Amino acid sequence: MEKVLKIGIIGCGAIGKDHCRRIIETVPGATVVAVSDYVAAAADDTAAKYGIKSYGNDCDGMIKDPEVEAVVITSIDPTHHDYVMKTLAEEKWCFCEKPLSQNAADCEDIIKREQEIGKRLVQVGFMRHYDRGYAEMKRIIDSGEIGKPLLIKCCHRNVAQGPGFKTENGVTNVAIHELDICRWLLGDEYEDVQCVKVRQSSNSNKGYDNPQVMLMRTKNGCFIDVEVQVADGYGYDIQCEVVCENGTVKLPDPYAVVRRSRPAGWDSVQPAESMPIMTDWKERFIEAYDIEFCKWVESVHAGKLTGPSSWDGYVACVAGDALNASRGTSQFMKVETMEKPEMYK
Repeated sequence: MEKVLKIGIIGCGAIGKDHCRRIIETVPGATVVAVSDYVAAAADDTAAKYGIKSYGNDCDGMIKDPEVEAVVITSIDPTHHDYVMKTLAEEKWCFCEKPLSQNAADCEDIIKREQEIGKRLVQVGFMRHYDRGYAEMKRIIDSGEIGKPLLIKCCHRNVAQGPGFKTENGVTNVAIHELDICRWLLGDEYEDVQCVKVRQSSNSNKGYDNPQVMLMRTKNGCFIDVEVQVADGYGYDIQCEVVCENGTVKLPDPYAVVRRSRPAGWDSVQPAESMPIMTDWKERFIEAYDIEFCKWVESVHAGKLTGPSSWDGYVACVAGDALNASRGTSQFMKVETMEKPEMYK
């Protein structure tokens, strides 16, 4: 009989609820046995939907529950470090949505604790590693078919942000994915970085910079630019192009039916070709999330994690800290990490 990994989820917002559904309905060898949330009613509602246990807002109690073998953390960013550390205190498997923490120092705590335990127990939710488009891009880059990579051009555009969003969150919460995926694509590390303020959009008048441009240089000399718009006014749009010596490789647009038609009021409007643009991040990477969790559960059953590690979460935070520190200085800031522990090599 197949062993079933019993999971507890902290955080029953949009992504927490989606992961709960995903694990229960689509991930072999795993189920959700308990949920908790800072807002007790959110946990109660999710638990009632699936007939599982609610710990209300007692997240610590859920972590300690002997029935819970692994913890998935999808709560708000500032809580990630504490919940990861509490999960590690119980020496349980931990899947933490990005970012691992909001600063590098907290990530160092997590790395230190894992080393004390002597085993990788934490995986960070950088789901783009499991996206078919990014995976094929990495295969082509690694193969050397079109020469060495020279430049990466990225954009990360969202429709809007909720209340409380700050300029620095454009790095720590949004561009954190690009900070991770670019070094993964290149198999390279960052040398220095700079965050640049550019002409501001009329779609943002809420007290934060929009757009921002992040510039990164790697140790092997690649140059990366990332355009971040957190209120672009049109959709959820992720772009990535790697320029190599003998060609380029570009992230494909998500599958969509192309429509050719003359819109309403056709007598005064020219026929046009169109395709829908996504507005929901959950839909854009739905397959990547599914694959990510299937692979995570497989690796837990095998007793050895294979996905993005605490080290990957830490490096992204170090680069993010440097980007935020560089804002307004017109200078590149060094990305300085501690020595990489053997566990993560």
